[in-house]
Amino acid sequence: VQLVESGGGLVQPGGSLRLSCAASGGIFSRLSMAWYRQSPQNQREWVATIASGGRTNYGDSVKGRFTISRDNAKSTVYLQMHSLKPEDTAVYYCKGYDPRRSADFWGQGTLVTVSS
Repeated sequence: VQLVESGGGLVQPGGSLRLSCAASGGIFSRLSMAWYRQSPQNQREWVATIASGGRTNYGDSVKGRFTISRDNAKSTVYLQMHSLKPEDTAVYYCKGYDPRRSADFWGQGTLVTVSS
């Protein structure tokens, strides 16, 4: 499975951004998908997960501001981000998990910078 993130960029504090992660080479609908992020100062941090059935979970730092969703017809997972803060600045990574193979797949990341 190959994952390609897009949608990162520079946004002002309080602004919004939507990240996309397009998957290919596998059966997307059976994958559990997640977003992680990593800044130079911090370890990689889990942001949100969406299960194959659509159940979602969020990290405390983004709960109420970010929304994860998926479109199985497009083999794409999204992360809608609102009320962005400077501390949201990081490289955002998409991860897919195939439970039938117990295998993780990672994208190469997309940079989000929140700054005025």
